[in-house]
Amino acid sequence: MRGGGNSAVDEPFRGVTAGGEIQPGVFKIESTGVSTKPVVEAADAFLASLTDQQREKTVFPVDDAEWRQWDNRHFPKRQGVGFDEMDDRQRDHAFGLLQASLSAKGLKLSKDIMKLNGTLAELADNYDEYGRWLYWITIMGKPSETEPWGWQIDGHHLIINYFVLGDQVVMSPVFVGSEPVHAVSGEFAGTVVLQEQQDKALQLIQALDADQQSKAILSRAKPGNNALAQAYRDNVNIDYAGIEASKLDQKQRDLLIEVVQSFVGNMRDGHAEIKMDEVRSHLDQTYFAWIGDTKADSVFYYRIQSPVVLIEFDHQRRVAPFRSDRPTRDHIHAVLRTPNGNDYGKDLLRQHYHSHHHGE
Repeated sequence: MRGGGNSAVDEPFRGVTAGGEIQPGVFKIESTGVSTKPVVEAADAFLASLTDQQREKTVFPVDDAEWRQWDNRHFPKRQGVGFDEMDDRQRDHAFGLLQASLSAKGLKLSKDIMKLNGTLAELADNYDEYGRWLYWITIMGKPSETEPWGWQIDGHHLIINYFVLGDQVVMSPVFVGSEPVHAVSGEFAGTVVLQEQQDKALQLIQALDADQQSKAILSRAKPGNNALAQAYRDNVNIDYAGIEASKLDQKQRDLLIEVVQSFVGNMRDGHAEIKMDEVRSHLDQTYFAWIGDTKADSVFYYRIQSPVVLIEFDHQRRVAPFRSDRPTRDHIHAVLRTPNGNDYGKDLLRQHYHSHHHGE
């Protein structure tokens, strides 16, 4: 485990809540019918490609606190094996793990974020802090089709936590973003990310009538950053706010589902469908909240929150290659979490231990 002494990580895991209390019985161990064998095989192939020394620093116990040490920033020492130290064959296997775990669009988003981090290195002339290959992979537990395990990729603007138990998958927390979001020059010119997540939400808020907007919009002013559930916020309490999905008409509810799908759809297709069914089953307990204006070029923050999903999207102030006092559309942070104790699959892992270890 890196560093130590991080009070947020040292604090026992509870999970994201609304109202300060975990809602019990939300998640259960059950078969999804979607095989995780391709993910297991890809993880095994990746591990086999590593040297003994690389493998030793890459593998952690399935319940290790290293899960919770992810950070968009670089000052905590990264763990695992970095793409910057992999040879071409090892990188192919690392991307093979992502490909087996993610959808085609989820893989493309991951690769494009890495490329844009290379663009940022060019713009800032800082190849120590930024760069295409400054991303690290760790494996938690032993890849298995029956026993719990998982993997994590950790780096600037790209963090994915991927927990596997049998044929169930929990992919959260996920942190994605970029600065810039569009490369207009350099080696990766033309690369652009997170426009679907931005534009679909704007379409949704614009589809609300004046009364609905008055409930959804918490503030039309957005002078700074608003994201609440980023690194080291595993136990954050975020009360429901905004408009309930039950107050939306069918077209508006469909738009809300499309926004959620733009995030959940980064998972491998079969498991994304399972997650979306879970989201739909809790749709009447889902809230949509907005901060900022609603014009075509506005900067904004939005949050979608239910017992089974928390999504935040935030236009942020500039950090590099220069700082700004106001948020911009060219710096985005977005987070997906599983509330009520199941980030990192921890509630499923708890239930697994309870069934197989006599409640210990």
